[in-house]
Amino acid sequence: PLSTMIDAILIINNYGQARLQRFYSKPPFRQQRKIIKDCFQLLSKRSNMVCNFLEGSRCWGKGTKLIYRHYATLYFVFAVDASESELGVLDLIQVFVEALDKCFENVCELDLIFYADKVNYVLDEIVMGGMVLETSLKNILGAVNGSLKLKKTSRASARRAKTRVIKRD
Repeated sequence: PLSTMIDAILIINNYGQARLQRFYSKPPFRQQRKIIKDCFQLLSKRSNMVCNFLEGSRCWGKGTKLIYRHYATLYFVFAVDASESELGVLDLIQVFVEALDKCFENVCELDLIFYADKVNYVLDEIVMGGMVLETSLKNILGAVNGSLKLKKTSRASARRAKTRVIKRD
């Protein structure tokens, strides 16, 4: 099987609850819960004064690095192959957070809960199948806004078609 650059992307709040989880290495569900718990326990104990990456953990093994950023009440965690650049992944996390900020006008945890579909649109424009697709904030926002406009347009045309059907009867 092909190896992926990114094994997982997690957003975990300060209470250890996953607000987004995307596993590209496809561990079993029970293992996913254990991984999230393990990541939170490792990251929540770390000082803000230390670096934002860890080499391996109990759940991931030695070939994986956890690279993360802690913003307000959320940890943005990327589990990546050990050969990946820490600074490159930190930049990728920054692009993801900035894209979310632009889409939600100062993203907060509630946005991740109530607009999970939009969060997933953003992530899908950046990473697909564990590989980075796009890093340009302008291109990401253009694609996300375009797909959301298309979704609104198709809903509106569906409503009009439904109205026409009702009027004909």
